[in-house]
Amino acid sequence: MKRKWIALLMTGSLLIGAGGTYAGIQWVGATEHNIGIGLESSDGEQPQAISTEGLEKVEQAYSLILSSYVEKVEQEKLIEGAIQGMLTTLEDPYSVYMNAETARQFNETLESSFEGIGAEVSMVENKIVIVSPFKDSPAEKAGLKPNDQILKVDGESVEGLDLYEATMKIRGEKGTTVQLEIQRQGLKEPLSIKVKRDEIPQITVHADMKQQTGENIGYLEITSFSEDTAKEFHDELEKLEKQKMEGLIIDVRGNPGGFLSSVQEILKELVPDEKPLYQIEERDGEKTRYFSSLKKKKSYPIVVLTDKGSASASEILAGALKEAGDYPVVGEKTFGKGTVQQAVPMGDGSNIKLTLFKWLTPDGNWIHQNGIEPTVPVEQPMIYHTHPIQIEQPLKLDMNNEQVRNAQEILEGIGYVPGRTDGYFNEKTKMAVKAFQRKKDMDVTGVIDAKTATALEEAAREEMKKEENDAQLRTAIKLLVQ
Repeated sequence: MKRKWIALLMTGSLLIGAGGTYAGIQWVGATEHNIGIGLESSDGEQPQAISTEGLEKVEQAYSLILSSYVEKVEQEKLIEGAIQGMLTTLEDPYSVYMNAETARQFNETLESSFEGIGAEVSMVENKIVIVSPFKDSPAEKAGLKPNDQILKVDGESVEGLDLYEATMKIRGEKGTTVQLEIQRQGLKEPLSIKVKRDEIPQITVHADMKQQTGENIGYLEITSFSEDTAKEFHDELEKLEKQKMEGLIIDVRGNPGGFLSSVQEILKELVPDEKPLYQIEERDGEKTRYFSSLKKKKSYPIVVLTDKGSASASEILAGALKEAGDYPVVGEKTFGKGTVQQAVPMGDGSNIKLTLFKWLTPDGNWIHQNGIEPTVPVEQPMIYHTHPIQIEQPLKLDMNNEQVRNAQEILEGIGYVPGRTDGYFNEKTKMAVKAFQRKKDMDVTGVIDAKTATALEEAAREEMKKEENDAQLRTAIKLLVQ
């Protein structure tokens, strides 16, 4: 029997929306593999039954706590705690229990839009980290970046919380704000970032035709793989082909994943049936390969753009094209997520999402925690690596700290000359600040106050949007017009 799939790729992570979306490769059709409570396991072995002695021990602990603990305890809380405890012993952050409310929120957010900060987070080595902010989302505009570790939400530590508890604190309605304290690699001190929640539309495919030395280069950016992404991709690809494009760039940078069916349908338009699109490996080592029916590859060359925010569905796409041959992957190594979960309903609206399978690339490579290496590695310019400026007090001459360094890196990145980027506020930095303030019709003080810091950050965002500054995109275009 052919297995049926739905998806939310980026297994074990959450979209921070009004309800939050658990994203992951999710297996439906549990009965086909007899995966479930009291059913046969995927490798044909009968799960070991709990011994009478073991059940008595669990019941004894439950009764003892319920009847004798110094404070009254709710029965439901004890039961859910026992389930959480069993899952904790797996040491797998992607095998999780979702109570009825969390499961309901998950289902509600599989919509065309949602409210939130517009970022996807995951649990990595027991740390809550940003996988990727969505394009033009409040999270991206506020300066959140892939691999930012969330330390506190509105002043409260997330240490010891599971993924769902942490994201419940971040969620909220449109127009409200949340204060996140994050730790970023390369910075000594945590950053405090305020994000105003908003409606996050799920427009997933953005098309453009780029001209280079007289050639038409098609460009398709996929921001996530939603239910309608494959159709959007097909329609936009058809339009570009009618315009006689001579090469195609598929940009999945910052794309945290989405529906498996979407990426599979997209790949079926691009990859011939010579190799599988991806493979699924069960715990007994048995592999199932999924193929395209396409007999001939496209007549034009294709390049894929990736970065460290490209995860799951994006990695399936990049891996399939890379290993199909003649399709370069340009940019940075991807996030690295290669497991598959299934939601097993518990009968009361709650469920357990349990890791059941691995997904592999066409050649059988498991990219979990390793990611996909680009065939053409390209680092972005300094401006793409700048950080928000935290203004507790104005930054001025002779100060020496990390915030000054952040400001100097932005000044350097937007074309001013601070003289140094080591955090010491010297005369050249002051002159650069004055030049920037003069250009922006601000009070020319040479001091970085909150207003100047905000203007610098906005200028940095504008520079990052300019195509001429995008080294990865420029490299991809050059590969196609050689």
